[in-house]
Amino acid sequence: MIGPVITVPSFALTKDGVDHFFGTKHSRVGATAGAASDLKNGRGARARLISVKQVHGTDVLILDRPVCEGQSFDGAWDALMTNQPGIMVAVRTADCVPVLLHDPVRRIVAAVHAGWRGAVAGIVPNTIAAMNARFGGEAAALRMAIGPSVGACCYEVDEPVLSKLRHAFPDWQLVIEEQSLRKARLNLRELIRRQALVSGLAEHNIAAANACTMCHPNLFFSYRREGVVKSTMVSGIALVPRS
Repeated sequence: MIGPVITVPSFALTKDGVDHFFGTKHSRVGATAGAASDLKNGRGARARLISVKQVHGTDVLILDRPVCEGQSFDGAWDALMTNQPGIMVAVRTADCVPVLLHDPVRRIVAAVHAGWRGAVAGIVPNTIAAMNARFGGEAAALRMAIGPSVGACCYEVDEPVLSKLRHAFPDWQLVIEEQSLRKARLNLRELIRRQALVSGLAEHNIAAANACTMCHPNLFFSYRREGVVKSTMVSGIALVPRS
């Protein structure tokens, strides 16, 4: 059972052929990195949950064939995508941004793990480009949901982060609030939203669950708040098999 989770109705509903969720610390779903396992949702439907090792990089794992229970995935990726119904691609976060993508035309879904390193390096644009390259189509058809993460209210970064941001993102000043000469608060969700727009997504197709993981200890794990990774939230998306 998935348990208490956050969904974004403006992003996708089951009637759209998609199951999705952003996990909380109360969600009863575990994802073992590098292995496939079965998951049962609140309606009794089953999906094969896929979670992999994450390294704050930009590589994308494409699952374009059926996956067996217990199948292993050796390697590291920070985004997963599939065109296979019944496969739930998932990422684990504890302040980083979980991003879900859905192409309702080509029936493709993707889950992305985006910390500041991955976001600045372009993990979300890379995933969009990989989806279009592998399956064809246009970015304008895609829908995106941005999940709970550390917010601009709490996410202070220093010069090493800011220098990389300035080099990679021309509109970097639109996603920070300067605190001092060498420190600023970074709006990571806004950075990802703007990268998606540059990649061709329509603004009305981008939704967000604007909750700060650091501000809500009753709902979310937070590495920055707790100082250690006690646990992570799991977020995932799957295509619903057609009857």
